[in-house]
Amino acid sequence: MLTSKLLTLVFVVQPGRVLLGMKKRGFGVGKWNGFGGKVQPGETIEEAARRELLEESGLTVDTLDKIGNIKFEFEGDTELMDVHVFRADSFNGDPTESDEMRPRWFDWESIPFDQMWADDRLWFPLMLQKKTFLGYFKFRGHDVILQHKLEEVDEL
Repeated sequence: MLTSKLLTLVFVVQPGRVLLGMKKRGFGVGKWNGFGGKVQPGETIEEAARRELLEESGLTVDTLDKIGNIKFEFEGDTELMDVHVFRADSFNGDPTESDEMRPRWFDWESIPFDQMWADDRLWFPLMLQKKTFLGYFKFRGHDVILQHKLEEVDEL
């Protein structure tokens, strides 16, 4: 029986570029990713997304658009990661390095997929096109996708 952990992931997108953070510690260390983390007790998913974005990048946003929901299973782990993916097209502040993340802008043509999670190649284009999606990925370790399902949906 799998238990579920509620998580958030936020991508700040500007015309032709996206802000990613190099994970400096913890789960996913050494990979470029969006900004996010665990939803705390008493927090809504969107509140958690805003808090994590601020803590990890120094940015605030007026509007967060929920763009996807991805469930991740890791072989041998009994906890399913239920990740709610958000996109922000405007922001306040300047991206600032934190203890956990080092932010950097990437042009859409130079997104470092070889230094990101393997599943990102599959759903990232949908996020960049503002298409909503549902996904499931089962991993062996942190690099091998054993199974996956990805579908574009009208709404979440």
